[in-house]
Amino acid sequence: MKGTTVPPDIDDETLAFAGRVFQAARNGDAGLLAPLLEGGLPPNLRNDKGDGLLMLASYHGHAELTALLMAHGADPDMPNDRGQTPLAGAAFKGDLAVAQVLLDGGAAVNGSGPDGRTALMIAAMFNRVTLLRLLLDRGADPGCVSKDGTTALAAATAMGASDTTALLGKLNRAEAPDV
Repeated sequence: MKGTTVPPDIDDETLAFAGRVFQAARNGDAGLLAPLLEGGLPPNLRNDKGDGLLMLASYHGHAELTALLMAHGADPDMPNDRGQTPLAGAAFKGDLAVAQVLLDGGAAVNGSGPDGRTALMIAAMFNRVTLLRLLLDRGADPGCVSKDGTTALAAATAMGASDTTALLGKLNRAEAPDV
């Protein structure tokens, strides 16, 4: 259902069903979605904002449903219409459990939307130290640069995120060549 117009052949009952499916993803209702997925519901179904079921489950902190969707083939790197990935959503929310499920399921640790912002940059911006450490432990590259030239350290500094700025600053100093 991606896009802003509804095809004329979709009736009100189908639209109401789709609404319930997306609300179930927001609410983490694995009990409702499991049999639908087993029956063939597309795991990468998107709403009118381009949010897939996995994005909604991840963003709203539902690790169990995130794992279920991924087990049924949901793409952990599928961005929404704003270019946000499920891992970036977990980083924004600071949800360690969801981030672990996404990474365990194959989400690209350095993946980004069209703007080039990685989950590490977002975790750094919002001072999510534990999540930042997880991403670094899983191979996130603190040297990645977004389309506007921002690194994770620059993003943390700009947002006044003192803990992640300090952590990334130490990492930068440890990697700097001796002169």
